[in-house]
Amino acid sequence: MCEYCGCQEVPAIALLTAEHEAIVNLIGEVRGAVQRGRLDEAAEGCRRILRVLGPHTRVEEEALFPPMRAEFGDQVDDLQAEHRAIEAVLAEAVDGTPVDPEWPPRLLVAFHQLREHILKEQDGVFPATLAIFSPKDWDHVDQVRAGAPTALA
Repeated sequence: MCEYCGCQEVPAIALLTAEHEAIVNLIGEVRGAVQRGRLDEAAEGCRRILRVLGPHTRVEEEALFPPMRAEFGDQVDDLQAEHRAIEAVLAEAVDGTPVDPEWPPRLLVAFHQLREHILKEQDGVFPATLAIFSPKDWDHVDQVRAGAPTALA
């Protein structure tokens, strides 16, 4: 992940980045399970990803995206739409292993989208916060995070 702009020095961004890294690692594990035909493992992996994504997405959508909307409204809308699309595929595994034979291919597409999405945030959203956010915005990020603790150990 990037480290060129200094945004990783902000604790809130460092935690969001750590969550991205955990998600990327889980994607690798789940993709391997899908490729081996171990769909029960893949479904459990999706549930683990969702546990990380839940609070992560809340922080982004409630605290990072609103201050950026004035300058980057279309991009914020796109990022939120990507959240919904990716979460929908992952959520198919919430209650167990999906039986739909098209789920594994959809899941692999969603993983590709998620990795691309993470790069957009790492290379665009996170660095932009340094230029856009006020101290009040950072306080709000911390308040939202306090109500959405990370699922990382």
